[in-house]
Amino acid sequence: MSERDAAKQKAQELKELRAVHQSTVTQTQALLKEQGKIEREIIKLIKEESKTIPDIAASLDIPTHRVLWFLTALKKYDQVREDGMDGEYVLYKRREE
Repeated sequence: MSERDAAKQKAQELKELRAVHQSTVTQTQALLKEQGKIEREIIKLIKEESKTIPDIAASLDIPTHRVLWFLTALKKYDQVREDGMDGEYVLYKRREE
């Protein structure tokens, strides 16, 4: 089999795989889009004023465990920082650029 034939065969196999898994790809793209939107909303919300996880969850109407998940990821990538305490809760603020 020539190099050109092998490339054609590989392209055909990839096309078939995309067709088989199209629903999974579509779901994953939608999930990533939603997650990006939530991350931007969280960052926008804590840009000017520090907030706790329950405050952010109430403002965005999403469960606190999801807010914690997003804040953990944002903190890992150095986009947010802890900014003291409010009673029992940690305050989060957007990291200055």
